[in-house]
Amino acid sequence: MISAHAGDFVWRAGGAIALATSRGERAKVVCLSFGERGESAKAWRAGRTLDEIKAIRREEAQNAAAALGAEIEFFDAGDYPLIESTELVDRLVRVYRELEPDVVLTHPLADPYNGDHPAAARMALQARVLAQAAGYDAPGAPLGAPPVFFFEPHQPEQCDFKPDLLLDITPVFDRKRKAMECLPAQQHMWDYYTDLAKRRGVQLKRNAGPNLGLAHDTMGEAYMRLYPQVTDVLA
Repeated sequence: MISAHAGDFVWRAGGAIALATSRGERAKVVCLSFGERGESAKAWRAGRTLDEIKAIRREEAQNAAAALGAEIEFFDAGDYPLIESTELVDRLVRVYRELEPDVVLTHPLADPYNGDHPAAARMALQARVLAQAAGYDAPGAPLGAPPVFFFEPHQPEQCDFKPDLLLDITPVFDRKRKAMECLPAQQHMWDYYTDLAKRRGVQLKRNAGPNLGLAHDTMGEAYMRLYPQVTDVLA
């Protein structure tokens, strides 16, 4: 999972991560930055230094990842702006080669509100392609073709985000909420993403069966697939 900032993976894909780890699967988050400049306004207003803010955001993200059962690695590449580079792409190639992931989660390729998000996505996708090349100079075997899913951005209508997968995260939503509460630097997001999970849960139930108007407490996350699904059964 490639996250531009320290909190992105929690809001957007905490449920998917918790579901995977609850099944005993390995989940790893790569945070390209701490979100120290653009997503830490509370700490800046409190007079914190840049190094202090980085340390705060690192600890928050580590606690959130632990709540979800995930590993986490920080590239400390800087934010606002997150600058794309061959060095960062190469580091991601090496992560892919080491992990051999079954699935890749990252940001959509469009976000007019935050250029760091599409920058992270472009590097995640480029690294996935390079990791597949037999001649690329990095340890490990060439990567297969893990599917890529874009998680839901904060303002989806402005980001060309049209979900084609709704994920039922009801069994693990309490863990996602606990992880969100590990991020007090962005406390204003807690209820927003709880409400979003409820709305996606309503849509999930509507797409899973007849709309009977029955009460339910389903919680969901929305994703958009980049590459075609490969299958021998239509379902």
